[in-house]
Amino acid sequence: MSRSGVAVADESLTAFNDLKLGQKYKFILFGLNDAKTEIVVKETSTEQSYDAFLEKLPENDCLYAVYDFEYQISETEGKRSKIVFITWSPDTAPIRSKMVYAASKDALRRALNGIYADVQGTDFSEVAYDDILAKVTQTAH
Repeated sequence: MSRSGVAVADESLTAFNDLKLGQKYKFILFGLNDAKTEIVVKETSTEQSYDAFLEKLPENDCLYAVYDFEYQISETEGKRSKIVFITWSPDTAPIRSKMVYAASKDALRRALNGIYADVQGTDFSEVAYDDILAKVTQTAH
């Protein structure tokens, strides 16, 4: 339970564990249910394209996302994968929505074990592929 009284739905944890084990998903979008009492899965995807993920981020509303970010630093090293937690809160989102999502983030974030990096996005430049790549590789060294 978060400061805002919002709980994390069991389905959210199940979906995350499926992603973490590499079984089902490339990314998961989480949001609040209509009553704003629970964090639920809004959408899951196996789409490998990062651009396809970015297209799912709403321009005027908040959400949380978990993305299985794959990258390769050099030809000699194999592909690596890090799980990134993104709090999407665009400047154009309603103030109330931004406040509830900010207050509820910790409940979801604490429930998801195995996150490598946290990203706060208020516009698309902050969640660009190169910015996420810099974040996961900077903490890797």
